[in-house]
Amino acid sequence: MDGQARFPRQRSASRREQLDQGPAHTQPQPQPKPHIPAQAHQPDCALHRRLHASLEAADLPAVGTVRRRLRAALDHWGVPELADTAELLTSELVTNALVHTGKGADFDAQLTAEQRLRVEVHDRTSRLPGRRHPNDDATSGRGLLLVEALADDWGVQLRGDGKVTWFELSAF
Repeated sequence: MDGQARFPRQRSASRREQLDQGPAHTQPQPQPKPHIPAQAHQPDCALHRRLHASLEAADLPAVGTVRRRLRAALDHWGVPELADTAELLTSELVTNALVHTGKGADFDAQLTAEQRLRVEVHDRTSRLPGRRHPNDDATSGRGLLLVEALADDWGVQLRGDGKVTWFELSAF
């Protein structure tokens, strides 16, 4: 719904129309109330199954905050069974965005009506993530391997101002 429908313009009367209406003590006309769809106030609607966070460059402690907020949201949305995998994969994508781009990132999570969780991490570089093949002793390099193994679907989408790396998990 566009803003015009939700907040209709109020037309002001011209000076001539005001004079034609007579004295100022006439009854004021009732103003139409803006239309707000009923689902905007229902806590289980898609508008309330979204989570967003903006992260500053190199703010690695924020990764833990995003994980905790995601776990709490999934519990609130009634799909706590997605929390462990969603937290792990979110940690990987957000950490990759902060460490490998040197810039900030935006995190978005949404649970659809079909009980499918979509997590997107938008960063400000068009450099595509690369899958590495770490040896057994390596302490990093497994993030995309985990995403590929655990997500129902995942991908990278280039945008004009960078890229979005995303994954989806189904509650069913």
